[in-house]
Amino acid sequence: MRQLTIDDQEGVVKKLLGTMAASGLAVALLAGCGGGSVSGASETTAGADTDLRKVSVGAIPIAPSAALQLGIDKGLFAKHGIEIEMQSGQGGASMLPAVSTGTMNVAIGNPVSTMLAQSKGLDLKIISGYSHSLATGDDITGVVALKDSVIETVADLEGKKVSVNTVAGQGDITIMEAMAKAGADPASVEFTEIAFPDAPAQLEKGNADAVWLAQPFLSQALEAGHHLVTYNYQETIPGQPTLVAFASGKWAEENPELVTDFKAALAEVADYAESHQDEIRALLPTFLKMDPELADGLLLESHSGEIDRDSLEKISELMVKYKVVEKPVDLDQVILD
Repeated sequence: MRQLTIDDQEGVVKKLLGTMAASGLAVALLAGCGGGSVSGASETTAGADTDLRKVSVGAIPIAPSAALQLGIDKGLFAKHGIEIEMQSGQGGASMLPAVSTGTMNVAIGNPVSTMLAQSKGLDLKIISGYSHSLATGDDITGVVALKDSVIETVADLEGKKVSVNTVAGQGDITIMEAMAKAGADPASVEFTEIAFPDAPAQLEKGNADAVWLAQPFLSQALEAGHHLVTYNYQETIPGQPTLVAFASGKWAEENPELVTDFKAALAEVADYAESHQDEIRALLPTFLKMDPELADGLLLESHSGEIDRDSLEKISELMVKYKVVEKPVDLDQVILD
């Protein structure tokens, strides 16, 4: 069993740059995803305004993405002259080809995939913050093992197969850092890529010894009796950014006014979501087709449009430490101020 290496990272980026990734994957992302209201809720009358500028936004089908739908339903994007077309992706890395080729204008994904791709030459920019983990108490992502597993602590992940939604992402490096802090050998872990919705079933089938999950899948797994191994975000960089909004540098340069308005709209959406979490929970049964009772008590991430540069610098240091990149990422080149 092995740790993800530089060669693996190069392979990830080569796939992003390849013709198949640039076209086939982008088409796959778009195929099953309509525009407008994913939840089925009626959109505001402003959404029918032909003067609205359309922005296609990719999002992972997890709980925090519902804030986008809430912003659509409340007319917060329309208020800034924008109509959102939502699309779906497995993780930040899976949406990179669509964004870099212009098939998708903006994506909401993890910052590690964005920083990695930019460091390898893809013209990508973080244009806004979106959500953050919780610094104390229960957290919104964690590693889970079967209820009868011998894996009880993060140190027990030595030599085990652990799933993450996207290899070379935030899950890998924070799990490895949490292991290192516990005195375990992070190089002994084998990471395998399994989408969040599929990970609990793959855990039960024995295709992974432990799985990294985001909400609502984390709560569902714990509700099923499986046990928490670690809150890897809290063990490494408490309150770190979990999702950011990124776009291609070319699109941002060609649409400066639209980018400014989108950032302002997203900041307003994040503020509204943070102070109206019950409204997000109310969307989840339709947005993610989840049980209303589970949605009602679901723990949610903290939403904010601010870009947490200090945490991104710490994440960059972990990327170097665990050989995701060879040198620290130049945040001045990644962040669009």
